[in-house]
Amino acid sequence: MLNRFSIFKTLLLFVALFCCSLSSAQEKSKEATWIWYPGDFEVWLSNKMQVRRTEREAVFPPLWQYYSPYALVTFQTEVDIPEPDEAKIFSEGPFQLLLDGVQIYGQPKSIKIPAGKHKISFKVYNQEVLPAIYINGKYVKSNASWKVTNEDKLWIDETGKAQQSGTPWVPVGSWNFNSPENKPSEFKLTTKPLSAKKTEKIGAGQLVDFGKETFGYIKIHGLKGKGKVALYYGESREEALDSAKCETLDHLSFDGKQSQTYTHDGSKAFRYVQVQADAGVKYDSISMLYEYLPLDYRGVFKSSDEQLNKIWDVSAYTMHLTSREFFIDGIKRDRWVWSGDAYQSYLMNYYLFFDSASVERTLLALRGKDPVTAHVNIIMDYSLYWFVGVYDYYLHTGDTKFIKTFYPRMKSLMDFCLERRNKNGFLEPLEGDWVFIDWADGLPKTGEVSFEQMLLARSLEAMAVSAEIAGKSEDQKEYQKLGDDLKTKLFDVFWDKKENVMKHQRIDGKIQNIVTRYANMFGIFFNYFNEEQKQSVKNKVLLNKDVLQITTPYMRFYELEALCAMGEQDYVLKEMKDYWGGMLNEGATSFWEEYNPNKKGTEHLTMYGRPYGKSLCHAWGASPIYLLGKYYLGVKPIKPGYSEYEIKPNLGGLKWMEGKVPTPNGEVAIYCSTKEIKVKAGEGEGKLIIESSSKPKTNSGTIKELTKNKYQLIVKPNVEYKVSYRAI
Repeated sequence: MLNRFSIFKTLLLFVALFCCSLSSAQEKSKEATWIWYPGDFEVWLSNKMQVRRTEREAVFPPLWQYYSPYALVTFQTEVDIPEPDEAKIFSEGPFQLLLDGVQIYGQPKSIKIPAGKHKISFKVYNQEVLPAIYINGKYVKSNASWKVTNEDKLWIDETGKAQQSGTPWVPVGSWNFNSPENKPSEFKLTTKPLSAKKTEKIGAGQLVDFGKETFGYIKIHGLKGKGKVALYYGESREEALDSAKCETLDHLSFDGKQSQTYTHDGSKAFRYVQVQADAGVKYDSISMLYEYLPLDYRGVFKSSDEQLNKIWDVSAYTMHLTSREFFIDGIKRDRWVWSGDAYQSYLMNYYLFFDSASVERTLLALRGKDPVTAHVNIIMDYSLYWFVGVYDYYLHTGDTKFIKTFYPRMKSLMDFCLERRNKNGFLEPLEGDWVFIDWADGLPKTGEVSFEQMLLARSLEAMAVSAEIAGKSEDQKEYQKLGDDLKTKLFDVFWDKKENVMKHQRIDGKIQNIVTRYANMFGIFFNYFNEEQKQSVKNKVLLNKDVLQITTPYMRFYELEALCAMGEQDYVLKEMKDYWGGMLNEGATSFWEEYNPNKKGTEHLTMYGRPYGKSLCHAWGASPIYLLGKYYLGVKPIKPGYSEYEIKPNLGGLKWMEGKVPTPNGEVAIYCSTKEIKVKAGEGEGKLIIESSSKPKTNSGTIKELTKNKYQLIVKPNVEYKVSYRAI
């Protein structure tokens, strides 16, 4: 009896703890937070951030249209409270307050709400930043349950009562501004002090080396005197020492009254800083404040290959440096939000940080607002990457709220894209359109390009899924048909049945005898090709040295993904070690915008006709994170939000590897050698796929044979599986 009673007490305690935990989680979800019109904070912050790019002290703003937050918005909530409440009011901008349709005059610091049902409305104006409010009472709090509109549909009649016409209310936007002092308009990244690794005398000045690529604010200690100080920044030693041609610099003036510790207010990317001071200015030392977005490294990778481990580590550091207010391309140049770069960052993020908020912010900053007058970043393919990015976000997170809220912006951007098709139903660049594809000498981009049509087909598929989530069934049918029809035309026009490859371009109705890697490799991992077509493309295009070579990490990302999707992990491992290992051998501490092993010395620093034009820390250089997580550890979602996922480890010639792949609510931990696989997952249902020359054995679950030498084990949450097998 005592034993049973102990068990009963334990169960009661567990239930109590569970209920407390659930109650705590529910209360936390209802905590007060700053709220705004969805997408406005992201638009405002991206405007502020992207204008910070400078070249030799000249402002270098983006090439595309800027949007603005709505200056006047209305927030509204309906409450049913058990007792009177007094809620404190904090606002970014003057407001009009209505309680049950009656105006409360003045700009009160709090509002008293009687018990019962009530409707509360705030109309807030702010032309300087963005209208936002923070309301905090016992029951009445600003949070995700509030609605907002940008249209002025609430008005006061002659009796002093509020009237309302049909208003498009939408869910509010918010992030992590959970205290009244933590205002959206005062958002800043986190900083921490870092010391220089080495300082050496250069003429009358100093060269300060921080040991690796970094980002932040220069600090001058023991500063005394009157005069000027020049700072010449460099991602390389050569750049910092070239005061006449370095890309970024600062000239500071001091009047002798300054503090002895001075922090420069302009953040920069650098490893080295050359400091030259007038004779009248003295200082003791130089340090920095490292500026970063606080993120947890949830993804992990280690293996039997130390060089590969170093590649993963430097990739992760590169990814973190370029994960800032938004996912940007390079930290020195451009410091902008480019859709093509960002799309790859989303994918790498899912295997390193799994920070959903950064993906949302970046998608919203890129999309901007209506009306649509140009492609995203004025680049045709970058508009299309945006749609695919939304779908991938849904696949990895399972978040339908984002799509439901922003579906109208998805639709208006797709309408713009579809309006720019030619009479054949294909996208072809019109005046003002930039077809990028890749930086490659001699790459044709005029006329109808198969790569662009393939991206449009995928975008239409993404729109069909999104329309269904948004409850727009007619749209769903239309987009599905448009996508199916386009894929049919894509193969009718561009697929060469004789050569069994996809041609690159058609001009004035005539197919050009050009084969490139782009549409061919995307067709593999988009799964647009059958197995015979995939094998043909792999051998005739991807493994063919005579086809135009790719030299940017940007498109190497997709080339190596296509090869991994075809089971060529052994080949890809060698390519990663040669390509990214080549950068490490050149002294890279973060990965570059472009790498050509045929270049020597300072040739690696040049780009765009400038001696230091190349970015030595570029987001698209971090792609091994994605490749190693998805195609070596082998983890990928099958259904949205990892409710169902696949684990298909592939050593690719490694003796062993281990790591973790993050999911929305946990991680999938894997160890794999040539004889054993260990798996433990935090959520969802996984399908472990094992290739073995004999039937594997497991400590838990049941091994099922799929085909010869191919087996499956269902992985349940929080169970540690150990599988012994014989690698083929």
